[in-house]
Amino acid sequence: MKTSKLKSAWPCSPKAVLLLACLLSYSSVTLMAKGKADKSNVPVFTHFVYQGDDELYKKYPLLPDEFYTPILQGCYPDPSITCKGGDYYLVNSSFAMFPGVPIFHSTDLVNWKQIGHVLDRKSQLQVEDCGISAGVYAPAIAYNPHNDTFYMITTQFSGGFGNMVVKTHDPLKGWSDPVKLKFDGIDPSLFFDDDGKAYVVHNDAPDKGKEQYSGHRVIKIWEYDLATDQVIVGTDKIIVDGGVDIRKKPIWIEGPHMYKKNGRYYLMCAEGGTGGWHSEVIFVSNSPKGPFTPAPSNPILTQRHFPKDRADKVDWAGHADLVEGPNGKYYGVFLAVRPNEKDQVNTGRETFLLPVDWSGEFPIFENGLVPLTFKQKLPKGVENRTGQDGYFPNGNFTFEDDFSSAALDLRWIGMRGPREDFVAIGKKGGLLITPFATHVKEMKPISALFYRQQHSSFRAAATLDYRPKQAGELAGLTCYQSENFNYVFGLTKKDKDYMLVLAKTEKGQTTVVASAVVDAKLPISLQVEAKGNDYRFSYAIDGGAYTNVGGTVSGDILSTNVAGGFTGSLIGLYATIANDIRP
Repeated sequence: MKTSKLKSAWPCSPKAVLLLACLLSYSSVTLMAKGKADKSNVPVFTHFVYQGDDELYKKYPLLPDEFYTPILQGCYPDPSITCKGGDYYLVNSSFAMFPGVPIFHSTDLVNWKQIGHVLDRKSQLQVEDCGISAGVYAPAIAYNPHNDTFYMITTQFSGGFGNMVVKTHDPLKGWSDPVKLKFDGIDPSLFFDDDGKAYVVHNDAPDKGKEQYSGHRVIKIWEYDLATDQVIVGTDKIIVDGGVDIRKKPIWIEGPHMYKKNGRYYLMCAEGGTGGWHSEVIFVSNSPKGPFTPAPSNPILTQRHFPKDRADKVDWAGHADLVEGPNGKYYGVFLAVRPNEKDQVNTGRETFLLPVDWSGEFPIFENGLVPLTFKQKLPKGVENRTGQDGYFPNGNFTFEDDFSSAALDLRWIGMRGPREDFVAIGKKGGLLITPFATHVKEMKPISALFYRQQHSSFRAAATLDYRPKQAGELAGLTCYQSENFNYVFGLTKKDKDYMLVLAKTEKGQTTVVASAVVDAKLPISLQVEAKGNDYRFSYAIDGGAYTNVGGTVSGDILSTNVAGGFTGSLIGLYATIANDIRP
């Protein structure tokens, strides 16, 4: 996962630059700062609603034999997939979100339920001092039938982990503590051969002194010892140098996955950087250690060649993984984006699904080399149950939470620390957020519960019961792309008045957009609406009509194009006792 600016080609990987900055700059570990909040005056959120309203889903209604892709809307990038029998499991990158690496289960590849997170405790995930786009990248999940074990291998650029692996016999019952792996590079993936041997493939730098151009990377392979969960020293070998054709100076060969079919070994990788030149390419060999020959038809998936102003655009397709489906047909999951009318990406990189034709020597994503469409035909015998019976919804949908359940919905996430450190549910009739002495601009755990923005056009609202006692106290909504780019719409105190304030943070600098004196004796509903790039923040007292604060503001700071990084925008229920916004 790697981009920060919308370009047709990448002179260097923004992921590598950001990871290096994370390692060099975030040297001091800052533990959870809870402060001394007045526990008798904790903000209570009693209802949350999110409604998607994208025109394209109205324009393209589903027929009975169809489903929508992306299958996971919003910031669910870098998908990896595996199966055990008829059970399919999928994971995504999570960066500094906590818990980390969401994991989903399906029996038909169309209908998915989130069953938890792979990294759900502090011993596995230590992201408390890094930026939102650092942390955990490109997880790869694989099932080994020889020892009936699932593995999730990833790069965690925080907490001193680097490359690491966790494992389990049952993804529903939790995962082991991490084992730190003794090799450099990023994007590791495990492959288990028919003879029981295991291998790791990953992206790395060329051998010292052999880098030919900016963005020149290689794919390495190691033998892997299943008994010690370590690569075997001295077994490493470069199996792809540069990419499909090094004479053309291809950039950022990465995200490798290895497969075996008809006795031959296939290596599939992303190439071109996660942006306008992103693609998926494939190689073949008679041995897992090569030599690997690129397919003559590469790339096998890309959107790079089409007009930038095309309607209903899907772009940046790549970083894929393959699996054999229920009927013996192959499918591929991959990331792509749906830009808004300003060609900006606020929803982040999402998980798409396409059928794959592997009737010839090489797999090809069906319709992956033409402009991607949002509708796909259901696999034979599969019923579309998305949005029903606990399956993830897609298209335009409504998500509501009154926080009356015994546990938080798995779609709610914290930032850099566990939700349980600041959240309580089922008390005072809603969600209690005990505010930390940190605010959203800090690279520390913050007391905010986040839901992913999943549409270009949406409405999100939450009801707040809170009466701050001083200017340093604030609770409300945040639209959060990162610690340096966000909006805060919250209730605070100025002298004797309760004030609603809308503040914009761009490049780390905060300005007050507007404020309003309100009567906080009754619950206040806070709302954000977006129509593409246009965002509006409003409030209503005790169920009354909404009043806008600040007019229409630009959502550009919530886009990857402006803010950089690797995430999509998040909508947060937020509280702090370190408020520095002064109306």
